[in-house]
Amino acid sequence: MSRDARWKALLELLVERGRLDVEEAAAELEVSAATIRRDFDQLAEQQMLVRTRGGAVVHGVSYELPLRYKTARRASEKQRIAKAVAELIAPGEAVGLTGGTTTTEVARALAVRGDLGSGSPALTVVTNALNIANELAVRPQFKIVVTGGVARAQSYELIGPLADGVLAQVTLDVAVLGVVAFDAVHGAAAHDEAEAAINRLLCERAERVVVAADSSKLGRRAFARICGTREVDTLVTDTAADEAAVRRFEDAGVRVVAV
Repeated sequence: MSRDARWKALLELLVERGRLDVEEAAAELEVSAATIRRDFDQLAEQQMLVRTRGGAVVHGVSYELPLRYKTARRASEKQRIAKAVAELIAPGEAVGLTGGTTTTEVARALAVRGDLGSGSPALTVVTNALNIANELAVRPQFKIVVTGGVARAQSYELIGPLADGVLAQVTLDVAVLGVVAFDAVHGAAAHDEAEAAINRLLCERAERVVVAADSSKLGRRAFARICGTREVDTLVTDTAADEAAVRRFEDAGVRVVAV
């Protein structure tokens, strides 16, 4: 296992459990305790965790992994979700994409759709995510609009009043939201309030709203509310979604697509 893969695995375990012992992590990843100690020390230097005697704990109360460490989590589910979301978008539409690993996969799924290979434009994509804009900018058939704003290191998203100003001037057919939590009662949410504010504005400018979220995000709450459940038209998730949770979303008027 490479160092990058090991670090991703360690951080994922740490987020799930809140605390990790050296011996426990070494057994799970099938590496030596000395390797784990070295990894913990180096991650602590980057302020990705807090070193403790014999292990590590998460850094802070409201913890969020930077995007570069989240790409491998539930990868197959996210790719299936992304393909299904991409199929909901018609040629020529104006699409808003928030940042996140699932919405990045949506951008990739749109990029390889055969019927979007040409057009003037084949699709208009409005995004506040630098990585998504970077990936799609090489597609000449896509019109890419970047919101502007101040870059947030954890998610590569642009936030703040500069982004507000651009979004206030556009109208979208569909907004695709990547979320950290989606609950039938409390709605869709993010960790960061400034990020949530931009995502909320994308929703307000769109004719319809699609939440792209794997089943681990459902029934959860997070600090910053993006929008209410009744403002969401469609939820695209994976087949591991709890049936009772799905029924609650459907009762709230959300169409649920499980793939």
